[in-house]
Amino acid sequence: MKILVVDDEYLIREVIKEYAINDGYEVIEAENGLDALKIVNKENIDLMILDIMMPKLDGYSVLKEIKDKNIPVIMLSARSEEFDKLLGFDLGVDDYMTKPFSPKELMARIKSILKRTKKTLDDTFVYKTLEVNFKAHTVKIDNKEVKVTPKEFELLTYFIENKGIALSREQLLNNLWGYDFFGDDRTIDTHIKMLRNNLGEYRKLIVTVHGMGYKFEIKD
Repeated sequence: MKILVVDDEYLIREVIKEYAINDGYEVIEAENGLDALKIVNKENIDLMILDIMMPKLDGYSVLKEIKDKNIPVIMLSARSEEFDKLLGFDLGVDDYMTKPFSPKELMARIKSILKRTKKTLDDTFVYKTLEVNFKAHTVKIDNKEVKVTPKEFELLTYFIENKGIALSREQLLNNLWGYDFFGDDRTIDTHIKMLRNNLGEYRKLIVTVHGMGYKFEIKD
């Protein structure tokens, strides 16, 4: 998922970029509204984080220019007056946060918005005799249902959504257990072990990426 961070303050862009990359997002930066519009016209942006007060073109003007592109927008501004928030929502923002802000809370809001707006998976994932039905929450091998826990199913779904992408243990914890979870990396490793056992001959689809985490990989 590709996020565009539009803010004239370098340090704010860097903080957001660090947290977003750590959560597995690709980040593009713009320091003013005009540069943001150029990027939007060239790139497929999944979500925009947008400041209001910027040189060359302000955030409100950017919103008016991109209204037909259906890009989810979180407005991030030092302006906290009710008028500014209402104007932002009237122009189509999905969320509004005021500075100073919590980067972790921002990441949680990004995840929530993208979950609502992103394209859904097909009803089923099929690979050889492995079938994962996302609506029924079932896993079948050779047409026989395999028992997995709700968290194992959630983990498998997240792997399939991000197949081919190396995912760190921290990313998996943050996205599947939440930022308030006080466990450690062993939680991930334990669930991966149980999921692999349940997948039997398809256990090799979950590949260990040494020094980082795991990825779901189909090699043939």
